[in-house]
Amino acid sequence: MPKSIYIHAAELYDGRTKLKDRTIEVKDGHITSITKGRSKAASLSGVVTPGFIDAHSHIGMMRAGEPGSEAEGNDITQQIMPLSDPLNSVYFDDSAFAEAIDFGVLYSCIMPGSGNLLGGRTRVIKNFARHKGEALLKDHGFKMALGFNPRSTQGWRGDRPNTRMGIYALLERRFDEVLGKEKRVALTKKRKLSELAEKKDLSKKEARSRLALIDAEYDLEFSPDDSALLDLLHGRKPAKIHVHKEDDVIYLIELVKKYGLRASAEHTGDVWHQEIFELLAANNIPIIYGPLGSHPYKIELKHSHYANAKLLMRSGATFGLMTDHPVIQASNLRDCLKYFLIQGMGEVEAIGLVTTQNAKILGVDSDIGHLAPGKSASLLVWNGNPLHLASMPMHVMAEGAFVRGGSASSAAG
Repeated sequence: MPKSIYIHAAELYDGRTKLKDRTIEVKDGHITSITKGRSKAASLSGVVTPGFIDAHSHIGMMRAGEPGSEAEGNDITQQIMPLSDPLNSVYFDDSAFAEAIDFGVLYSCIMPGSGNLLGGRTRVIKNFARHKGEALLKDHGFKMALGFNPRSTQGWRGDRPNTRMGIYALLERRFDEVLGKEKRVALTKKRKLSELAEKKDLSKKEARSRLALIDAEYDLEFSPDDSALLDLLHGRKPAKIHVHKEDDVIYLIELVKKYGLRASAEHTGDVWHQEIFELLAANNIPIIYGPLGSHPYKIELKHSHYANAKLLMRSGATFGLMTDHPVIQASNLRDCLKYFLIQGMGEVEAIGLVTTQNAKILGVDSDIGHLAPGKSASLLVWNGNPLHLASMPMHVMAEGAFVRGGSASSAAG
């Protein structure tokens, strides 16, 4: 039988609140109990938090020590490529994974870059995986992009309008085409079902056979690209939509309303009026904010400023944080919290941004992002306050196994 591991939390930031003097019992990869006081079986002690989650990253796709020509963030063939899987462009020997784990970032939501209107899928992965076969936690949805980036790629292949009005028209035309096709095919199916219902002389077996044929013909009308787009357009999968400038944020809101999309606004780095954040909040569009602390290297970021975090905090919007690795390193996710602490955010809420909030927005909060009985045992044992500059997670546990630190004596039953 697997033995329990006991960890003493002098302070426990569970992702929602702060508790003192607790013992966490871990067994079979999950937390089985959290009790008051220190168990005699606990050989590790420190300040405990959930493992951190980076909600927007290109880790493993744009790799340390490799030239930019080897990066696998964007395909240059088409503007709309819903089937591209970013996990197929990850190499787990990227040293950024090891550094991320050193600083407690155990999970990342990876995705294609923003050179295309719809670049492919988004995947929540385990940074501690040995290879891609062990990495996938969740197929999250799709990556879309608005603004300067997809209009700046007219030198790439496929239809490449050079204005925002052109790329937005291209996007809506493709959406309308697949929705129109779905309606036409549904009408054809309805007619065939009506004709089948009129055939009273068929045996039940023959009727079932013809019904199965009609269903199969319906499914075959849609290409894999069509089916992926319909998953997006019917809200079965969400879109993470790259957007910086305020006018493009307004278009994002209009797009979400027109097509009924489930979406998050990714970046919003050039939003400098609180009312824009408030509009996103009013339309139930969460924000993955950042990257914070990077150089504003393009015109889309001329209004970016660390103090804009205060506007976001005041707006009432739901938000989490990203690194956009390698724009800033995944290992620096914790450092982004200082901009919110400067503006008066409390420590509990700050740690919640990179744990509970990111997990909730990504739809993985049923298992990670919060430390409680029944949840996955992905946690960090710090040698001090996790928001102090010199603090480090001395022990890193990923789904019940130590990937940094730990000791044999900690496994006493």
